Amino acid sequence: MLNPKLRSRGESLPADVSDFGQAVLEGFSKPRKTLPCRFFYDARGSALFEQITELPEYYPTRTEAAILNANAGQIAQDVPVGGILVEFGSGSSLKTEILLRKLEHLRAYVSIDVSETALRDASERLRRNLPRLDVRPIVGDFSHPIALPGDLAGAHKTGFFPGSTIGNLTPNEAERLLQVFRTSLAPRGRLIVGVDLKKDPRRLVLAYDDAAGVTAAFNLNLLTRINRELGGTIDLASFCHEAIYNPREGRIEMHLESTRDQDAKVLGQLFRFRSGERIHTENSYKYSVRQFQQLAASAGWTPRRVWTDAENLFSVHELVLA
Repeated sequence: MLNPKLRSRGESLPADVSDFGQAVLEGFSKPRKTLPCRFFYDARGSALFEQITELPEYYPTRTEAAILNANAGQIAQDVPVGGILVEFGSGSSLKTEILLRKLEHLRAYVSIDVSETALRDASERLRRNLPRLDVRPIVGDFSHPIALPGDLAGAHKTGFFPGSTIGNLTPNEAERLLQVFRTSLAPRGRLIVGVDLKKDPRRLVLAYDDAAGVTAAFNLNLLTRINRELGGTIDLASFCHEAIYNPREGRIEMHLESTRDQDAKVLGQLFRFRSGERIHTENSYKYSVRQFQQLAASAGWTPRRVWTDAENLFSVHELVLA
């Protein structure tokens, strides 16, 4: 818990404290400590995540790619001539290229991401691989409506949100995000979204706690980043990675657990960790097909087709606006 002599959660922070620093101070001040999962992805975290996607235990990336490869023609068939594809959180755009190769009459591909570097690298690759494609990268936060270039505003819009990123949000947050997407893609828009399915909890836990320890390194890298960027004094050897399935919430949870009583400073503030105390770093909600369709409907979408793999590990949903 936070040293009671130090700043309370309600007090303002200095203007020069970064978004990362503010999130850490606020998260460590809570009765149950948290760190936002969006800070996993510094350079090392991003490299570790790429390794995770290739692990035998981690099925989502390869399974979604296989679904897209098998059904790209069907998914693409309702994108009209002159329509545009809008990807929210595009990153490397690797899965998107599967669809783009089927969208020969696409007017433009609009990629939205907070990382200017990721957008530049992906745009350069796509322009090499698909020279006729009009790529329009936008640096921005897709959790808020984003204005499209004026010449594309009137085009039919198909949104793309792969990777089961929506599972990192609580159901209420996911519903709000789907409402934002509805605003961005209206009128008569369409959304293709990847959603991880409910399954044997043992398989889920293995996907987030692999035998090689790559996911553990990915999680623990958050503490390394705190020490490096925020002057932290966290004893990295005294924390361990833990992944559990919470059946009541229907989600995988990732935590960092303190293995002993200890104190650590971050940006000059002292925090105390009890032995066994956890820092909650990520949620990954799993849905049945019906559960997700109900969530989408509550956000104003009409569920249409669903594509899955033979083992029913993962799903790709088509949602439409009337």
